[in-house]
Amino acid sequence: MSNWLQKKIVLQRPQGFTLIETLVAVAILAISLIVVLQLFSGGLKSGRVSDEYTRGIFYVREKMEEFLLSDKLEEGVSEGEFEDGYRWVAEILRLEVTEEDEKLPFDSFGISVKVIWDTGGGDKYFEIATIRNVEKGKGS
Repeated sequence: MSNWLQKKIVLQRPQGFTLIETLVAVAILAISLIVVLQLFSGGLKSGRVSDEYTRGIFYVREKMEEFLLSDKLEEGVSEGEFEDGYRWVAEILRLEVTEEDEKLPFDSFGISVKVIWDTGGGDKYFEIATIRNVEKGKGS
């Protein structure tokens, strides 16, 4: 056998991967998949929370519009529940008037509406408030 052929046989490396290289590749792949799955589940959670707040905002606006469009306002607290577990609490208060305000042909009422829902880990809520002027005698 020639000297050149012996060197060629010695310098050739066996084909394939070693066990360590395979384990490192699998570990990197597993870590990458875990990170991607956590990002995906975080996106799903954010989407769910966004949907809950969107429903809450829709419901609170719906209730507020009911009070703003009603012919007569009554002071006090009222509450109720929607079909899907959201509940609402509304508070109507006559605003204090000064002597100058008594001459005005309207009364002012503060209206606050809060929608509350259970998220499994506690209640969340969304609240809006406004002031409505009502012709004297139409509010209680």
